[in-house]
Amino acid sequence: MNFKKGDTVSVLDEDMSGTVLKVDGTTVSIETIDGFMLNFETHELIKINTDPHLDSQIFRASSLSQVISEKEEYKPRKSVKIKPKERFEPTMEVDLHIHNLAKSTKNMGNYDMLTLQLDTAKFKLEFAIKNRIQKVVFIHGVGEGVLKMELEYLFNHYDNVKFYDANYQKYGVGATEVYIFQNVK
Repeated sequence: MNFKKGDTVSVLDEDMSGTVLKVDGTTVSIETIDGFMLNFETHELIKINTDPHLDSQIFRASSLSQVISEKEEYKPRKSVKIKPKERFEPTMEVDLHIHNLAKSTKNMGNYDMLTLQLDTAKFKLEFAIKNRIQKVVFIHGVGEGVLKMELEYLFNHYDNVKFYDANYQKYGVGATEVYIFQNVK
């Protein structure tokens, strides 16, 4: 910004204003309202009365209050740090335990329960593919392994998925993680 002798200026990082007495390169000498002579760099000052047609009091108040409010409002954003382990965790978990899928299993046989679990798994997998969710963990439990085998059979029908045992520390042996390839043509 160009300053000249007689300009009224305000200091950006201080509650101080004054009149320009002298400009020497990038150093500006001002006389404050209290009568002190101080030197500042041009980037530390803002011109208050730039247009003589404007009422200087109104312009000074609005310009100065705008600069001060901008300085006071700035708060650096807090970035949420994600641990490397958490970065690769699946975004969707599907618990296929029968007590989570049906209110009561009183009138259901083993075939009915298995069909409900497989239908749920298929629906959730289709949902994940449609919504471009890359990783899904299907929690099936240990049991006799029938549901796990049926899930593997289901997953083999999809060209764009690969599946493997999920994180042992988190899920134990009773879960399968499915990775969905997004750009398969």
